[in-house]
Amino acid sequence: MTWLIELVPTIVGIALLLAITTAVALGFRVRHPYAMTFAVLRGAAQLAAISLVLSGIIADPLWVAAGLAVMFAAAVATSTRRIGFSSRHLGEVAAAMAAGTAATLVVVFGSGAIEFSPRYVLAISGIVIGNAMSIATLTGKRFSEAVFENWGEVEGWLALGATPRRSTREFTRRAVRFALIPSIDQTKTTGLVTLPGAFVGAIFGGASPLEAGRFQIVVLAGILCAGMIVAATLAWFLAPVERKPELTR
Repeated sequence: MTWLIELVPTIVGIALLLAITTAVALGFRVRHPYAMTFAVLRGAAQLAAISLVLSGIIADPLWVAAGLAVMFAAAVATSTRRIGFSSRHLGEVAAAMAAGTAATLVVVFGSGAIEFSPRYVLAISGIVIGNAMSIATLTGKRFSEAVFENWGEVEGWLALGATPRRSTREFTRRAVRFALIPSIDQTKTTGLVTLPGAFVGAIFGGASPLEAGRFQIVVLAGILCAGMIVAATLAWFLAPVERKPELTR
């Protein structure tokens, strides 16, 4: 029962944060005001489950690989739903995320920047996959919105004989840039505005600040590398548009 009593302050804190978040969302009449609460509750349940699972598999390469496969599949499905679920989008998101994640992990572990062990593979891969998912979502949604809002311009290019890919070229470039802004800003302000989770976690795990900083900058560079590949690849896949897209909520 002691562990349950120790959780009370945490539960109270989270409940207050969610109450404030929901109250502001309701007051501002944001669509789906309870979405943040459901997201936190779902995240808490998933973290509790994965914590129990990881304690038994973190040293086993095969189980780590299986865990990463589940993470990757969930990330691809989540991003695809945001963009607009279809078999085409599912394949495109999966291919883009696989390319970005694989290239990054090969460099990170192949260069020796991070020790190649199940523990670090799981940690780095999870971070990279999560950020790749967010960047894929931002790329797809921004591209669809830009084409939707400027459909007259796209039709003009098509009427002049331009290929579908050429008619949306500028929108793909904007979508890639837009999707990378959060990662670029996070990297630029690391240590000045924020202390990223990998850095703090490494210190809490007993690493020196210098070692934690080395670990974090590798992570940030990996996120940008994976993100650039994911955004550019997905934008290239989405570029050939011949009819006005439907926006997803």
